[in-house]
Amino acid sequence: MSAHFGTRLRKGAVNTTVAALAVAALAASQAPDVTADGHGRQTAADTPSAADNGSGIGDSATGNSPYYTDLPPLKSPNPAPSESSATTPAATGTTESGIPATVLDAYKKAEAELARSKPGCNLPWQLLAAIGKVESGQARGGNVTADGTTVSPILGPVLNGVGFANISDTDNGAYDGDSTYDRAVGPMQFIPSTWAWAGRDGNADGKKDPNNIYDAALAAGHYLCRYDWDMSATSGMRSAILSYNNSTDYLNTVLSWLEYYRKGTHEIPNGTGTVPDNRSDDGTGYTPTSPSTPSSPSTPSTPSTPATPSKPSTPGKPTTPSTPATPTPTPTPTPTESVGHLEDAGTASLTAMAGDTFTERIGTRAETAAGKAVAKVRIRFTVVGDTDATFTGGERVATIVTDAKGVALAPALQAGEKTGGFTVRATVLGRTLSALDYKATVTARAADALARTSSTALTCTAGGEFADGVEVKATYKGAVADKVAATATLIKSADDATANDKGPYFKDAAGNPVRTLDLQTDANGLLALPKLYADDTAGTYLLRITTTGGATLTVELTITAAETSTPSPTPSESESATTGS
Repeated sequence: MSAHFGTRLRKGAVNTTVAALAVAALAASQAPDVTADGHGRQTAADTPSAADNGSGIGDSATGNSPYYTDLPPLKSPNPAPSESSATTPAATGTTESGIPATVLDAYKKAEAELARSKPGCNLPWQLLAAIGKVESGQARGGNVTADGTTVSPILGPVLNGVGFANISDTDNGAYDGDSTYDRAVGPMQFIPSTWAWAGRDGNADGKKDPNNIYDAALAAGHYLCRYDWDMSATSGMRSAILSYNNSTDYLNTVLSWLEYYRKGTHEIPNGTGTVPDNRSDDGTGYTPTSPSTPSSPSTPSTPSTPATPSKPSTPGKPTTPSTPATPTPTPTPTPTESVGHLEDAGTASLTAMAGDTFTERIGTRAETAAGKAVAKVRIRFTVVGDTDATFTGGERVATIVTDAKGVALAPALQAGEKTGGFTVRATVLGRTLSALDYKATVTARAADALARTSSTALTCTAGGEFADGVEVKATYKGAVADKVAATATLIKSADDATANDKGPYFKDAAGNPVRTLDLQTDANGLLALPKLYADDTAGTYLLRITTTGGATLTVELTITAAETSTPSPTPSESESATTGS
């Protein structure tokens, strides 16, 4: 998986022991179902088989190519939070914790894009950084151009079945330069057959280049999230990592770097990163000595004269016993390492109308396995699902430190316009523990009262138009109800809410009569209906307005008959009436 970087240094037995201890020390914090044996090796329970990469080859993203096995230092790259501050900045000391600027930017941009396109995956950029470290040493220590393309190709070994998988050429050498067999390519080490469907354009240059860290990091993120695996859950992250390279040792190495980067990292200049020394395809480091040539038989030498026995020496003084070494105290676990699980801290039902702020806030308590509260632990809250709801300020992710009672209170939720359910997920930063999910619901905007803004009687003569329009105001619990859906219908009677076929009417865009309209209140809760017209049928009619939420208002409309003129009498008729003839 990792490219050849020339001759590598062999670490001695001391460093090998330190590496084993590092794995053992980190095992508990990486995943509840990852364990370490007495030699520092780890095994994962229920390891899944490698997923089909989409090309019909049942292998991993990398063809299970070699990878770097170097483990991070045991010491965290940042100091533990002090008593006075839970937000102590990460130290910027070793190059081990530093990530080259362009490479780090690519990881963070990939995380942001996945948070939008696949929010349920909860992909942390530190996981991409861990894989990038193990795959290529962060693109050979950040040896990339300004646009993120590696200065020289990073190629894995030829996958010809000799010590590695046997994968015949699938790209005619377009990516790896080999038209006979495939090779893993680029900083995230994709084999060409996987890149053909998993490749992404991460820097918007119109190309999908496995040698570009922006493209490769985004592709890696989508690859890890492709089966709706949730990276905030132990099983989801484990399955995703093993699908990238189906090796338990690989899983453990990646988890070690993930834990390390989560504790703190910093940006370093491109090209100044540390390139790892050891790969999974390296030998044992033991070079057998050549057998020596047998020497010719020698002539027997003359026996020497026995030496005269010397006088017994005077016994020496007994040495003073050394002071026993002071035993090294067992280090006290950090607050994060003490967390056994998360519990709900009395969160009530989470429901709000579209556009409103949720009145209830989410509270999560960090507890030890024994149920004791753990303070000064960072809890990450993430809005998950197809929703435009956010925390106050428009963010979908918020990190809060637990108080003395072990409780982290999430920021208030702000409902968007999209109705329906979504999830807020609480996780412990720095640990791979089961997440705690909270269900929330956004309901449609509603009104519970409607009232006319004028008391003028609404009348019209047959065949004419109403001089006064109808305007109503909607409220909800006394407050303005804006953007509320409403329906206005000219009904047949108080007991029959079906649309009438005579009497008053509205006009559509073509000028045709309509007696039902779908409307919406404005920002002030006002609803101004279009002009009303009257047909030639006199009588009293009803206009009924209803809104989401159940508000109803019935308005009376009157159509009077048109006046008829009386003809004037003729002169003869007038004279006859006067004389009585």
